[in-house]
Amino acid sequence: MPDSGPLGSSHREQRPTPPTAVPPSLPSPPSLPTALSSPPMAASVVRETPDLRAPTSAVPDAPDTRAAGSALQGVLRGPTGLGTSSLDLAGRYKYKPPLPDPVSAAPAPPAAGRAVPGLYYHPVPEPDPVRVEEVSRRIKCWAEDEVQLYPEEWEGQFDGFSVGRYMVVCHPDAPTVDHLMLAARLMVAENAVDDCYCEDHGGSPVGLGGRLLLAHTALDHVHTTAEYTPAWRESLTSDAPRRAYHSAMDYFVRAATPSQTDRYRHDMARLHMGYLAEAAWAQTGHVPEVWEYLAMRQFNNFRPCPTITDTVGGYELPADLHARPDMQRVIALAGNATTIVNDLYSYTKELDSPGHHLNLPVVIAEREQLPERDAYLKAVEVHNELQRAFEAAAADLAEACPLPAVLRFLRGVAAWVDGNHDWHRTNTYRYSLPDFW
Repeated sequence: MPDSGPLGSSHREQRPTPPTAVPPSLPSPPSLPTALSSPPMAASVVRETPDLRAPTSAVPDAPDTRAAGSALQGVLRGPTGLGTSSLDLAGRYKYKPPLPDPVSAAPAPPAAGRAVPGLYYHPVPEPDPVRVEEVSRRIKCWAEDEVQLYPEEWEGQFDGFSVGRYMVVCHPDAPTVDHLMLAARLMVAENAVDDCYCEDHGGSPVGLGGRLLLAHTALDHVHTTAEYTPAWRESLTSDAPRRAYHSAMDYFVRAATPSQTDRYRHDMARLHMGYLAEAAWAQTGHVPEVWEYLAMRQFNNFRPCPTITDTVGGYELPADLHARPDMQRVIALAGNATTIVNDLYSYTKELDSPGHHLNLPVVIAEREQLPERDAYLKAVEVHNELQRAFEAAAADLAEACPLPAVLRFLRGVAAWVDGNHDWHRTNTYRYSLPDFW
């Protein structure tokens, strides 16, 4: 599973199970300001998300990726040349932090952390520190006060996850901190489920399906008889992961359109199916073929995060555009590439932990009988091919369907891909690279 749990430590030793006391009730999410509306775009293309206070086939051939990087840069950065600045949607809608005080106007040094040598990636600007600090403060208050997510002894691990930096660097066009918090709560909740049900903190593959199914009902509500509804409602506060899912989804549903909400539920079902495949292999001791592992990773990956980039940006990519096969390919490739980034950066962390953990270098080494170093370097090349395929697919879609909503969504997904790598690179609390160079 993506090694990105907010409760995850630098090693995967067993931890006490999370608190299970049922709080009296979850506090209702506060009403959010009307300033969350996005900048205006063409009404025929983009449907604005509701005010946050409202109630609640064919197998594609491998693409030619040789010119993908330069083509995608045109999508991301917009047109250039005299008189084209007004056409630059990325510049128009990107969040612009306040100008720094003249005394501290010198450029800040890049954040610590070494990139995987040979990895194909794009550097990103340092995220706005004011936003990072505010998201970090709010998400910790939510975790501690609203959902009682972790016991006091796990506080350092939560802080080391660096949620604030992660969200700000991945969503540069979010209009407000309230928008960033929509993604932050869901990210933390997703990884609490991963940690507490599957891995680091008392998780196990045994019985995982039942736990995931009941947790999923916090995202996709049960519609049953009057006699049994109260018991289901009570179950939503019965453990930390379900409290987190329930609360985070409540905020999200009130901010998103119905189609965005259903899209997210669908992607979370995909994620949970991937968890179950990996758990089944763990129970039987099966080491999958490389292609089988990559198929599992298309489901057990980061896809739910970039797919909500329009909600976090304060606009909507209409459902018919999101459902296009070429858009689905872009999103799938983005999820696949970013998840292999996780495999590469968490490699030594997983080797140092008890048990046998599947990641791409391990599977390549075992299935293709390669030394650890050669398997790791081959995994880097797998990532690079996926990243270039993502960029080629995004560039092709931008050319085929150059609508403002499509272009903005593609920029948002690409920003998430780049920001996800930056977070892994800079999170030296969690990750260190193997000594293969």
